[in-house]
Amino acid sequence: MKTLKFRPNLCEDILKGLKHSTWRIFDDKDLQVNDELEFINKETLKVFGIAVVTSLHTKTFGTLVDSDWEGHERFDTEEEMYETYRTYYGEKVNENTEIKILSFNFIPKGSK
Repeated sequence: MKTLKFRPNLCEDILKGLKHSTWRIFDDKDLQVNDELEFINKETLKVFGIAVVTSLHTKTFGTLVDSDWEGHERFDTEEEMYETYRTYYGEKVNENTEIKILSFNFIPKGSK
């Protein structure tokens, strides 16, 4: 099964139902609609639930619109957004960087 890792604060947002979208750069997993994914806490490496990809599209940071932010954490500034993604993916993140926007349905571990 494919896996995605999240920082602890984002795990909490997912568990609370506040986050139901994630943005990924350099998709080495070939993520697709209907993929079933294990969600892992990046700090503890423990699975905290399963998600199914419900929609997916690709665009650049510079072409994001309001609807792309639905179910995703917000940043105070564009620079904060770029700095956050640079910590995940390296220094080459900018407005021309391509991202994959995934929406998902989430089932917490132990809820089946």
